[in-house]
Amino acid sequence: MTARFEVETTPIEGLLVLKRRKIADERGHISRLFCAEELAEIGWRGPVAQVNESASRFAGTVRGMHFQNPPYSEIKLVTCVAGRILDVAVDLRHGSPTFLEHVAVELSADNACSFLIPEGFAHGFQALSDDVRMIYAHSAPYRAEAEGGLSPTDPRLAIAWPLPVAHLSPRDAAHPQLGTDYRGLAA
Repeated sequence: MTARFEVETTPIEGLLVLKRRKIADERGHISRLFCAEELAEIGWRGPVAQVNESASRFAGTVRGMHFQNPPYSEIKLVTCVAGRILDVAVDLRHGSPTFLEHVAVELSADNACSFLIPEGFAHGFQALSDDVRMIYAHSAPYRAEAEGGLSPTDPRLAIAWPLPVAHLSPRDAAHPQLGTDYRGLAA
Protein backbone atom coordinates (compact mmCIF):
# COMPACT_ATOMS: atom_id res chain seq x y z
CA MET A 1 0.00 0.00 0.00
CA THR A 2 1.24 3.46 -0.90
CA ALA A 3 0.20 6.47 1.13
CA ARG A 4 -2.71 7.43 -1.13
CA PHE A 5 -3.50 4.23 -3.05
CA GLU A 6 -4.36 0.70 -2.08
CA VAL A 7 -2.96 -1.47 -4.88
CA GLU A 8 -4.80 -4.60 -6.04
CA THR A 9 -3.18 -6.97 -8.50
CA THR A 10 -5.14 -8.65 -11.30
CA PRO A 11 -4.68 -12.03 -13.01
CA ILE A 12 -2.60 -10.31 -15.73
CA GLU A 13 0.85 -9.11 -14.72
CA GLY A 14 1.19 -5.34 -14.80
CA LEU A 15 -2.53 -4.51 -14.75
CA LEU A 16 -3.36 -2.94 -11.40
CA VAL A 17 -6.49 -1.57 -9.75
CA LEU A 18 -5.82 1.39 -7.47
CA LYS A 19 -8.28 2.24 -4.70
CA ARG A 20 -7.87 5.91 -3.88
CA ARG A 21 -7.90 6.83 -0.21
CA LYS A 22 -10.54 9.48 0.42
CA ILE A 23 -10.03 12.06 3.13
CA ALA A 24 -13.54 13.12 4.09
CA ASP A 25 -15.37 15.40 6.45
CA GLU A 26 -18.83 16.97 6.58
CA ARG A 27 -18.02 19.11 3.51
CA GLY A 28 -17.18 16.18 1.24
CA HIS A 29 -13.86 14.55 0.36
CA ILE A 30 -10.57 14.84 -1.45
CA SER A 31 -8.63 12.03 -3.10
CA ARG A 32 -5.43 12.04 -5.10
CA LEU A 33 -5.84 11.05 -8.74
CA PHE A 34 -2.14 10.89 -9.57
CA CYS A 35 1.14 10.90 -7.64
CA ALA A 36 4.27 10.39 -9.75
CA GLU A 37 6.39 9.29 -6.80
CA GLU A 38 3.94 6.68 -5.50
CA LEU A 39 2.94 5.39 -8.95
CA ALA A 40 6.60 5.02 -10.01
CA GLU A 41 6.88 2.37 -7.28
CA ILE A 42 4.25 0.25 -9.07
CA GLY A 43 5.08 0.73 -12.74
CA TRP A 44 4.46 4.30 -13.96
CA ARG A 45 7.40 5.42 -16.07
CA GLY A 46 8.04 8.88 -17.39
CA PRO A 47 6.08 12.06 -17.10
CA VAL A 48 2.38 12.64 -17.52
CA ALA A 49 2.40 13.67 -21.16
CA GLN A 50 -1.36 14.21 -21.50
CA VAL A 51 -4.49 14.27 -19.37
CA ASN A 52 -7.75 13.77 -21.23
CA GLU A 53 -11.40 13.86 -20.25
CA SER A 54 -14.03 11.61 -21.82
CA ALA A 55 -17.79 12.03 -21.49
CA SER A 56 -20.39 9.47 -22.53
CA ARG A 57 -24.05 10.46 -22.39
CA PHE A 58 -25.75 7.06 -22.59
CA ALA A 59 -25.52 3.73 -20.77
CA GLY A 60 -24.38 0.99 -23.14
CA THR A 61 -21.92 3.23 -25.01
CA VAL A 62 -18.71 1.38 -25.81
CA ARG A 63 -15.47 3.16 -26.63
CA GLY A 64 -12.48 1.08 -27.71
CA MET A 65 -10.50 -1.07 -28.02
CA HIS A 66 -7.66 1.43 -28.54
CA PHE A 67 -3.87 1.22 -28.32
CA GLN A 68 -0.76 2.99 -29.55
CA ASN A 69 1.72 0.93 -31.58
CA PRO A 70 5.39 0.86 -30.54
CA PRO A 71 7.50 2.87 -30.29
CA TYR A 72 4.70 5.21 -29.16
CA SER A 73 3.11 2.86 -26.63
CA GLU A 74 1.76 4.47 -23.50
CA ILE A 75 0.83 3.74 -19.92
CA LYS A 76 -2.69 4.87 -18.96
CA LEU A 77 -4.22 5.63 -15.59
CA VAL A 78 -8.00 5.59 -16.08
CA THR A 79 -10.38 7.11 -13.52
CA CYS A 80 -14.17 7.46 -13.59
CA VAL A 81 -15.25 10.68 -11.86
CA ALA A 82 -18.99 10.55 -12.65
CA GLY A 83 -21.24 7.55 -13.24
CA ARG A 84 -20.10 3.93 -13.67
CA ILE A 85 -18.15 2.04 -16.32
CA LEU A 86 -16.80 -1.40 -17.06
CA ASP A 87 -13.16 -0.76 -17.98
CA VAL A 88 -11.37 -3.43 -20.03
CA ALA A 89 -7.71 -4.00 -20.87
CA VAL A 90 -6.60 -6.70 -23.34
CA ASP A 91 -3.04 -8.03 -23.30
CA LEU A 92 -1.50 -7.54 -26.77
CA ARG A 93 2.12 -8.14 -25.71
CA HIS A 94 3.81 -10.49 -28.16
CA GLY A 95 4.92 -13.63 -26.34
CA SER A 96 3.03 -12.86 -23.13
CA PRO A 97 1.61 -15.90 -21.30
CA THR A 98 -1.68 -13.97 -21.03
CA PHE A 99 -1.74 -12.85 -24.69
CA LEU A 100 -5.30 -11.83 -25.74
CA GLU A 101 -6.65 -12.33 -22.22
CA HIS A 102 -8.39 -9.40 -20.62
CA VAL A 103 -9.30 -7.97 -17.25
CA ALA A 104 -12.50 -6.02 -16.72
CA VAL A 105 -13.06 -3.84 -13.65
CA GLU A 106 -15.88 -1.57 -12.62
CA LEU A 107 -14.80 2.00 -12.07
CA SER A 108 -17.18 4.54 -10.61
CA ALA A 109 -17.32 7.84 -8.83
CA ASP A 110 -18.43 5.93 -5.73
CA ASN A 111 -15.83 3.15 -5.60
CA ALA A 112 -12.85 5.55 -6.02
CA CYS A 113 -10.88 3.05 -8.11
CA SER A 114 -8.53 3.69 -11.02
CA PHE A 115 -7.08 1.24 -13.53
CA LEU A 116 -3.34 1.34 -14.25
CA ILE A 117 -2.78 -0.09 -17.74
CA PRO A 118 0.81 -0.66 -18.89
CA GLU A 119 2.19 -0.47 -22.40
CA GLY A 120 1.10 -3.25 -24.74
CA PHE A 121 -2.60 -3.36 -23.92
CA ALA A 122 -5.73 -2.39 -25.84
CA HIS A 123 -8.16 -0.40 -23.74
CA GLY A 124 -11.89 0.25 -23.91
CA PHE A 125 -14.91 0.69 -21.70
CA GLN A 126 -18.67 0.50 -21.56
CA ALA A 127 -20.80 3.13 -19.80
CA LEU A 128 -22.96 1.37 -17.22
CA SER A 129 -24.90 4.54 -16.44
CA ASP A 130 -25.90 7.68 -18.27
CA ASP A 131 -23.65 10.74 -18.01
CA VAL A 132 -20.25 9.13 -17.45
CA ARG A 133 -17.12 11.26 -17.14
CA MET A 134 -13.60 9.90 -17.11
CA ILE A 135 -10.10 11.26 -16.69
CA TYR A 136 -7.12 9.58 -18.38
CA ALA A 137 -3.46 10.28 -17.59
CA HIS A 138 -1.12 9.18 -20.41
CA SER A 139 2.64 8.64 -20.22
CA ALA A 140 3.10 9.56 -23.89
CA PRO A 141 1.35 11.98 -26.22
CA TYR A 142 -1.25 10.66 -28.65
CA ARG A 143 0.06 10.05 -32.16
CA ALA A 144 -2.54 9.49 -34.87
CA GLU A 145 -0.06 7.61 -37.05
CA ALA A 146 0.55 5.07 -34.23
CA GLU A 147 -3.10 4.49 -33.37
CA GLY A 148 -4.48 0.98 -33.45
CA GLY A 149 -7.77 -0.59 -32.51
CA LEU A 150 -9.62 -3.86 -32.23
CA SER A 151 -13.31 -4.60 -32.55
CA PRO A 152 -14.89 -4.54 -29.08
CA THR A 153 -17.21 -7.37 -30.22
CA ASP A 154 -14.47 -9.64 -31.58
CA PRO A 155 -15.35 -13.19 -30.49
CA ARG A 156 -11.65 -13.97 -30.08
CA LEU A 157 -11.47 -11.36 -27.30
CA ALA A 158 -14.62 -12.76 -25.64
CA ILE A 159 -15.42 -9.61 -23.69
CA ALA A 160 -18.70 -10.06 -21.83
CA TRP A 161 -20.11 -6.55 -22.03
CA PRO A 162 -22.87 -6.31 -19.38
CA LEU A 163 -25.17 -4.21 -21.61
CA PRO A 164 -25.82 -4.48 -25.33
CA VAL A 165 -23.00 -2.72 -27.18
CA ALA A 166 -24.35 0.64 -28.32
CA HIS A 167 -23.30 4.04 -29.65
CA LEU A 168 -20.03 2.92 -31.26
CA SER A 169 -18.26 5.68 -33.14
CA PRO A 170 -17.76 5.02 -36.87
CA ARG A 171 -14.02 4.63 -36.17
CA ASP A 172 -14.58 2.05 -33.40
CA ALA A 173 -17.18 0.17 -35.47
CA ALA A 174 -14.58 -0.14 -38.26
CA HIS A 175 -11.87 -1.66 -36.05
CA PRO A 176 -10.91 -5.09 -37.41
CA GLN A 177 -11.49 -8.45 -35.82
CA LEU A 178 -8.36 -10.44 -35.12
CA GLY A 179 -7.21 -12.99 -37.60
CA THR A 180 -5.76 -16.29 -36.43
CA ASP A 181 -2.32 -15.06 -37.44
CA TYR A 182 -2.32 -12.00 -35.12
CA ARG A 183 0.88 -12.02 -33.08
CA GLY A 184 0.48 -8.90 -30.93
CA LEU A 185 2.65 -5.90 -30.26
CA ALA A 186 6.42 -6.15 -30.18
CA ALA A 187 8.14 -4.85 -27.06
